[in-house]
Amino acid sequence: MTNLELQKHAVRIRKGIITGVHAGKSGHPGGSLSSADLLTYLYFEEMKLDPGDPKKADRDRFVLSKGHNAPALYAALAERGYFPPEDLKTLRHMGSYLQGHPCMQETPGVDASSGSLGQGISVAVGMALSARLSGADYRVYTLLGDGEIEEGQVWEAAMFAGNRRLDNLVAIVDYNNLQIDGTLDQVNSPVPIPAKFEAFRWNVIEVMDGSDFDQLREAFAGARAHKGAPSCIVMHTVKGKGVSYMENACEWHGKAPNDEQFAVAMEELNQAEEALCQR
Repeated sequence: MTNLELQKHAVRIRKGIITGVHAGKSGHPGGSLSSADLLTYLYFEEMKLDPGDPKKADRDRFVLSKGHNAPALYAALAERGYFPPEDLKTLRHMGSYLQGHPCMQETPGVDASSGSLGQGISVAVGMALSARLSGADYRVYTLLGDGEIEEGQVWEAAMFAGNRRLDNLVAIVDYNNLQIDGTLDQVNSPVPIPAKFEAFRWNVIEVMDGSDFDQLREAFAGARAHKGAPSCIVMHTVKGKGVSYMENACEWHGKAPNDEQFAVAMEELNQAEEALCQR
């Protein structure tokens, strides 16, 4: 898939994020927007999957460890064809299968329920170990927030994966330097992030622009080629990417836009999509 095609998918995923959070009147747009390009690359380029058979045994697995960024995962799944994009408007509504955090029992394409920060990577490590023990060739991907990795359980899982040399596992850290209460330095900085994963015997690849598909392509190729250790892609991003008033703004970690703000965001994203279509 060309970069232009990926960019078109990414802007539609961003539109889906904003649509869902606005309709639900709650949710987490900031980190969802920062991870939109990464999810685009995973679901349209990197992972082996089949939207027509979401439980196919040999599919690659994805675990959204930062489960509050469910709007991004749902928008990516809808864009990939797992369910109708129109259903994004039911986000967080009573009776909807698109709840505030991913539920594997209810939502097509969700491989693991998540939400309690720090626990998703442990689930992903278990999946990767299961593949190793059963001789399966699927790969496992998990997305963590940079604030999430302040949780101690992350490092227990990282220690285990490194010691077991689970080279079918890729963890991606969405390094946007903001969490719910402020910058990483203001809360409890986990920096230096690459060095910490290296200390736990991981192959670490740093991506300086997590919205650059060439950089993402090179990083995932490197992770796939590396043998004998799990890989961690530390991906520098912009929180709220794609919506001007949300970019690098901590207050958009976990609130929904009102009607006026929604209109502004969608106008910006529609203009971005139109510009891509004219290229």
